[in-house]
Amino acid sequence: MNFQPISTDYPLILASESPRKKSLLRQVDLPFHAVPSHVEENQVTGNPSVKASWLAEKKARAVHPEFNNSWILGADTIVVIGEETLGKPHDHHDAESMLYLLRGKEHEVITGFCLLNPKGDVAQTKAITTLVRMKWLAADEIKAYIATGEPFGKAGSYAIQGIGAFMVESISGSYTNVVGLPVCAVIKSLLAASALKEFPMPF
Repeated sequence: MNFQPISTDYPLILASESPRKKSLLRQVDLPFHAVPSHVEENQVTGNPSVKASWLAEKKARAVHPEFNNSWILGADTIVVIGEETLGKPHDHHDAESMLYLLRGKEHEVITGFCLLNPKGDVAQTKAITTLVRMKWLAADEIKAYIATGEPFGKAGSYAIQGIGAFMVESISGSYTNVVGLPVCAVIKSLLAASALKEFPMPF
């Protein structure tokens, strides 16, 4: 079945109100409309890649009834260190615990994304992993960073694209994946599913 490809008149539906995801899609001039999914993120255990992909699909499906003539993208980002999975901090104490756990070590940032076609079928689903090494953080640095308010609403309690960049010694893999959306992989999936005819899109 052929579906209308994404265009200014038929924008991609992003099942998220994340400022970071929206900023990344704007950066590449992809027409989209953001809609909150209201899906609880801390309800799945097990393999982190499977969890991220499952939550991404659930977010996409949550908004499909309202936008059943559109391509829909859901995504979920989690941080994994050892056997522990880190979501978004609930409070200052939670953020502090996460940053103490991450300091001086390498961790994984996994973003699962799911693309639904206008019929509501899964067209593409992937989980992308980036390795991030954080410098050793002194207690005063952790306290000062939390005081900026930036850790809240961020998986792992930091933002690589913000003040939190001072903590990141190195990364291996997609930078935008750590920000919140693996742009290269998403565009490749949109093209593979024929949600886009070509990219960059003609003006």
